[in-house]
Formats: sequence, C-alpha cells, structure tokens
Amino acid sequence: MPVPWFLLSLALGRSPMVLSLEKLMGPQDTARCSPGLSCHLWDGDVLCLPGSIVSAPGPVLVPTRLQTELVLRCHQETDCDLCVRVAIHLAVHGHWKEPKDEAKFGRAADPELEEPVNAFLQAQVVLSFQAYPTARCVLLEVQVPAALVQPGQSVGSVVFDCFEAALGAEVRLWSYTQPRYQKELNLTQQLPALPWLSVSADGDDVHLVLDVSEEQHFGLSLYWNQIQGPTKPWWHKNLTGPRNITLNHTDLFPCLCIQVWPLEPDSVRTSICPFTEDPRAHRNLWRAARLRLLPPRGWQLNAPCSLLAEATLCWQAPGGGPCQSLVPPLSWANVTVNKTLELPLLNAHPNLCVQVSSWEKLQLQQCLWADSLGALKDDMLLVETRGPQDNRSLCALEPSGCTPLLSRASTRAARLGEELLQDLQSGQCLQLWEDDLRALWACPMDKYVHQRWALVWLACLLLASVLFLLFLFKKDHVKGWLRLLKEDLRAGAAARARAALLLYSAEDSGFERLVGALASALCQLPLRVAVDLWSRRELSAQGPLAWFHAQRRQTLQEGGVVVLLFSPGAVALCHEWLQDGASASAPHGPHDAFAASLSCVLPDFLQGRAPGRYVGAYFDGLLHSEAVPALFRSVPVFSLPSQLPDFLGTLQGPGAPRPGRLGQRAKQVSRALQPALDQVLKAPGNPGGPGDGTRDGT
Repeated sequence: MPVPWFLLSLALGRSPMVLSLEKLMGPQDTARCSPGLSCHLWDGDVLCLPGSIVSAPGPVLVPTRLQTELVLRCHQETDCDLCVRVAIHLAVHGHWKEPKDEAKFGRAADPELEEPVNAFLQAQVVLSFQAYPTARCVLLEVQVPAALVQPGQSVGSVVFDCFEAALGAEVRLWSYTQPRYQKELNLTQQLPALPWLSVSADGDDVHLVLDVSEEQHFGLSLYWNQIQGPTKPWWHKNLTGPRNITLNHTDLFPCLCIQVWPLEPDSVRTSICPFTEDPRAHRNLWRAARLRLLPPRGWQLNAPCSLLAEATLCWQAPGGGPCQSLVPPLSWANVTVNKTLELPLLNAHPNLCVQVSSWEKLQLQQCLWADSLGALKDDMLLVETRGPQDNRSLCALEPSGCTPLLSRASTRAARLGEELLQDLQSGQCLQLWEDDLRALWACPMDKYVHQRWALVWLACLLLASVLFLLFLFKKDHVKGWLRLLKEDLRAGAAARARAALLLYSAEDSGFERLVGALASALCQLPLRVAVDLWSRRELSAQGPLAWFHAQRRQTLQEGGVVVLLFSPGAVALCHEWLQDGASASAPHGPHDAFAASLSCVLPDFLQGRAPGRYVGAYFDGLLHSEAVPALFRSVPVFSLPSQLPDFLGTLQGPGAPRPGRLGQRAKQVSRALQPALDQVLKAPGNPGGPGDGTRDGT
C-alpha cells in the first residue's frame, strides 16, 4: 500500500496519482546480487575500520558507484518507517600476474600460474551509514566467477535493504573493501524534508510554523531525545489546519526534537532536532543540570539531555580557596546523566567534593555530604606513594602543593610532620582510597588546634585578672571607661563577624578607584571586605568564576552579605543575562568577577533566596534608581553617599551601633568617597558629568 499521497506529494514534489514507495515487511536487513554474482550479509553490525591502502595482489573487486532509493520498512501493516536502500556497483581492479618465462617465450611456464578457470574472485565490502543520531556499518561478502573477470569492467551490483532514516535527514554513506585497495567511495544525500514544518526565531521566542490545509489533521509531539536511555515525551497534541506554536527560549535544549505526522493510516513520522548546535540550548542545559552527592559514596548528574563532561574528585579545605584535584579518576567520556554512579572510595569524608567541567570550564561543584557527615573538617590530607620493597613516601596536601613530611618547609604540615606520621602509624587517620601504588589518608588536626588555643586562653585569663585588680583600685574612674569599652567591643565584635563581598563591573580605571575608596572606607568601620581589586593574583590563578564561588560561599557561611554595585555597564550585563544569556559568551576582562558571578547570583534572585544575603547600591549621579533591574529590587538598594547611614546599618546587621555613632561613621565614609566620586562625575561621557547635570534625588 503506498504511503499517504498528501505526505509524499509535499515531501517529494510529485504527482500523488503515480507516486508510491515499495514496502519491506519485517525488521531484518537483507542483501541481494545481480545475476552472475553471489553475496552474503554478515549478521549484526561491524566496526568501521578502513585501515590503510594496500597494493592489489592481482585482480580484485572494488566499489565504483553508490546509488540510493527510498523504501518503507513496515513492522506492521500500519506501522512503517522511511528506509534508505543502497546499491553498490562493483568492478574489477588490477590484472592477473604473468610469469616471467611466459613473457619471454609467449606461453605459461607453469600451468598453475595460468588464469584459473573454475575459481572465484571474492571481496569483503563494508558499507557505512550515518544519519544523526544513527551510525551503522555492515559487511557484505561478494563472489564472482573468474571467467567473468575482465579488468576495468563492471561485474554487477549488490543491493542492501536497508538503513532507517527520517525525512529531512542528511545521509552519509561510505563503501570500501577489506583490505582496502583504493580510496573510500562516499556519497552525501539530503533526504526530502516536509516543507510544511519550519522553525524560526523571534527575539526570545521560537516559532514552530506548520503550513497545512485547514482540513488536514496531524499529530505534533515534542520530546527529549536522550542517547543514554529512552526518549522522554514532553508535549503531544493532535491538531488541525495551519498552526503557529511559540516556545520560550528557556525551553530549548540540545536534545529537544519535534515529530510531525499526518493522522492517516500508514503515515511516515518526521522527526527533526533543530537545537543541537544552538548556544542558548546548551546554556539552558547547564543551568538545568544538577549535581548531587549521595551518601555514603554515590553521585549523580541530573540533566534533561546527555552531557559530554569531565568529573573529577577534589578536596575542599574549610578555609576557602579552590578545590584541589585528587588522584582517584572518574569516568569523563559521556558521563551518564540521571544515573547513580559510585565513587572509588573506601570511606566518605565531608571535605570530598565532585567537580563537573566541560571543555576545561568548571560548570558544577557540590559538597553536599554536610547534611549527613557534618560541616567541613580541619583535617590534613596525606598522599602516600608506594614504591618497590615496601618503600613509601608521604606528603600533605596544602594550598601551595603537596608538602613532604619531615621537611624544613615553613608550612603547618612540615611543622607537625612527626606528629602526623605518629598519628598515621597509630591508626588515628582515616583511609579514603588506595590502589597498588598510592593511598589517601585524612588525619584530624583538632588536638593541635586545641593545644595552641590553650596558651591563648591562659594569656586572656592573666589579662582579665590584671584588669580586675585595676578595677578594684580605681573603681569610680574605671567604671565609666568599662561601660564605653563594653559598648565598643560589642559593636566591634558584631561588625567583625560581618563579612562583605563587593561585586562590580569594571567600567574604567576611575570607577575602579571609586570602588577601591569605598572598600577601604568600609574596612575602617570595621568590616571584613573582599573585593577583586585586592585579589588579582588569586583571580589569575583560579579564574573569576572559581574565585567568586569560593568568596561567596565563605561570606554567606559566616553570615555576611554580598553587595552588588550597579553601574551602567553592570545594568547592561544584567539585561543581557535576563534576556538571552548573551553575557556568558561576551568578551570581558580577565579579572571581571561581576560578569562571571551572574551565573550564580541570578538563580538566588529568581528562586527567592536573595533577601538577607544581598544588598544593592549605586552611586549618586552615575545611575538613576529606576535603572536598576526590577529583579534586584527584592533586596534593599541604596544610593551612595546620600543613603550611607541606612547602607552601613544594613551591612553591619543586628550589631550596628546607635544612630548617632552610625551617622558619624557615615560622614567618615562620605568624606573618603566624595573625591573619587567627583573625579568620575567630571570625566567626559559619564552621566552627571560636564554638560549632563543628571543627579539621583533618592
């Protein structure tokens, strides 16, 4: 039965009255030869290994031309798929070798060297097929009687049924012999596509346009085509007539495919995956990916599509800094998503983390065992290297590298080398991993920290005793002084406990000086301020994303706050991210932490986790309050220096001093900030500069 005339007339552009495709029943592949040849199809697919070209020992069969034809492969009477039939035309290459005596005397010196009469010329022909996402190789054995062998003449063809493909797919075919006597024969063909299905982009939206008649009934399905595991249907509907369906750009993924078919018996379904190379789809995929660590030793990467990523095991010290890679390897080629994998560990530890990178770019890092194993521990990781004859060496993993124990280095591990070695020998260290040549040990450092703090507490007790005696001798004078000291100590302790991370977009050198003046003034309150201007070396070594990730994590763990300094450049970056994520690929400076931080900051605002963690600010005259994107107004946004008292009160949190003292500190910060701000405002081209007169009245 021919396929529906409506589908084929649109796809192939022929008259529906005379067009039909041959139907092949059953899923088995077959091969047949032209008269005079015999052929055999090997069971199952083979590896595609062309190998090098070798010299022909005599006449050999080689493919000379590839020819394709569309057919239908039907599993049931009304369940058919489009299939590509391939015909391989063969010819003889090379000549029979003549003995030397025959060339001299004009006859064969040995009858055995004469051209065989009853022998066969045999060849193994490989046929390779590629049409995304399918790749196959089949092997055909072909024989031709030697009597029919004429060098340079065609001997016939062999026909293979068939390779399944979809309308609109690009098909690539290769054919060669084993061994290979000539260059591979290849053919690339674009199968006819349905003109009534097209995909177009309009800003943030993607339109699926289906141009069919009003009476035509068809089915439309959107699904995620996963290489690892079955496809996942997302949306399905039966429709009638022309349609224009709109998708948001956030719904795009590389594996999102579209399938369309007429609601008629024996119809061919057409599937296309138009977003495999779309940068927005790949950005959405990584934003949707989630890395989970499952106790005691499992990990899982969840994502809608398959990912080509590298997963590594690393050690995260409690003091912040980059996570240091460890020896145990994790499989990186086509990391299986949505599947629990086992880590090669003997014991779990809260400092062990997993990093996922793509094309040498860190995408995900998680240390989620804190829920079951507790917070990060101040343990020392020892790396043991085993040599022949039970020889072994030990070094301690530190930020500067792996420090050998019992060395003269000025690091904590070197100073405590003998104690750590004794702890290891006495069984106080936890073995995390081992193989024949190496092992990892985690040794606790709590007792050494306690010994050091014991001396500090003794000194504090002695000082307290002296102060108490002083209080007894001069009670009246000291009482007032102690009252003031108590107030300052409480405020100072609360302020020191409050950390602040400043994020800004590097507009120019003048704006960087303005940010530096603000950071220096805040340090005098006191506040513990972190800003990339003071961490250029760490930024160059770690990269902006890793540096921001470590600083943000440490700041929020200590109850601090992240300050977003908005400027015209920062607002532009935010709008790009909110619209289509273009800032992820835009060129920025090597130390621009603001551009790198948006991938972590925006999810906090979108998911409602920003209040209490973030504060916004902008400088008077450089930006209007209305210019701050609405998404960021879910947290307090202050104008500086006009709203400095409220800004400082929010930064210092519950331990902020009384309004009078807070006003004095605001004046100090304003005096330090105003010269740098005036210099930026006077620069030509800046809002509020000469000839502008713009000023924020908030």
